[in-house]
Amino acid sequence: MLIILVFLCMEKNNYFKGRGAQINPHNRFFQNTYVQEHIEGLDEPFLESADTQLIPTYPKSIISTTDSPDLRFLRSINPYQGCEHGCIYCYARNAHQYWGYSPGLDFERKILVKYDAANLLEREFNKPHYIPSTIMLSGNTDCYQPIERKLKITRSILEVMLKYRHPVSIISKNVLMMRDLDIIQQLAKLKLISVAVTINSLREEVRQKMEPRTVTAQARLGLIASLSKINVPVMLMIAPIVPGINSEEMPALIKSAAEVGAKSASYTIVRLNGAIGDIFKDWLVKNYPDRAEKVLRGITECHGGKISDSEFGRRIKGEGNLAESIRGLFALSVKRHMGEANMPKLRTDLFCIPNKGKQLGLF
Repeated sequence: MLIILVFLCMEKNNYFKGRGAQINPHNRFFQNTYVQEHIEGLDEPFLESADTQLIPTYPKSIISTTDSPDLRFLRSINPYQGCEHGCIYCYARNAHQYWGYSPGLDFERKILVKYDAANLLEREFNKPHYIPSTIMLSGNTDCYQPIERKLKITRSILEVMLKYRHPVSIISKNVLMMRDLDIIQQLAKLKLISVAVTINSLREEVRQKMEPRTVTAQARLGLIASLSKINVPVMLMIAPIVPGINSEEMPALIKSAAEVGAKSASYTIVRLNGAIGDIFKDWLVKNYPDRAEKVLRGITECHGGKISDSEFGRRIKGEGNLAESIRGLFALSVKRHMGEANMPKLRTDLFCIPNKGKQLGLF
């Protein structure tokens, strides 16, 4: 039986600095839960495993597909499951339960790694009837999260993309991407890459609480500028908008990104599906006790009286008066600072299999 610790009564002086989630809620797939009401600080497993753990996984395929109309691309690759960035709102937290872990602290401390991702991708590209279409990195967790600095799995995937002349789109909030500008520039020259950089606040106080292990907004604006200089199409992704915390920053975010080269922008309104609801509420009360009720009321107002929403289309942008005002503010800000520019369509006609048709020596 897997024992899971649940920290529901955490004192302020026990706040996990550098982590987003402050609790490890029960995995909904397990019937039994061990609850520790009094932490002695002696030999508890959670103290022994406070550091990030890397757990190897061995998938048979690497490309994930979806039919969601909310996504720009229907295929994605996630080199990692779980994310050390610790963003409190991350929708990918729920998926960690399928691996037997909690969507709370486990999501940030137990990172599942697909070490063989590049080889699996090459195997996919070499299939006889493979049809190229843009693949997104990552879509679930950040492909440039801190451990990528050491493992370089995302870089190896980009090398395969360049080798086969395959279109790829990246979404990230980490300036570690700068390390791979050499490959990214080559892909850009062939019109095979676009990038979305996520920024949801220009205020350090908000970032440190909401996204504790990410880089500053100014550093991300610097990333946009660097990508723009080498002619990489860059989109600003304002995700998510949390009414009462960062919703008023939208015009400033769009203006700042446009000034350094972002060509377009998009946004999402926070939704707290599944276990994320309890994780977020716990975080909200501990970090914004003076406005917690107001923030939750704003979220529910955008989702028909609930904090969660799974309906395609509606779940991303919300509905109701508050959602409409956010949508109007976004449209006005984009028109003012970015005009009518859109992200270009990436090429698929350059795809090729290296050495195809060449006879290999048998001896």
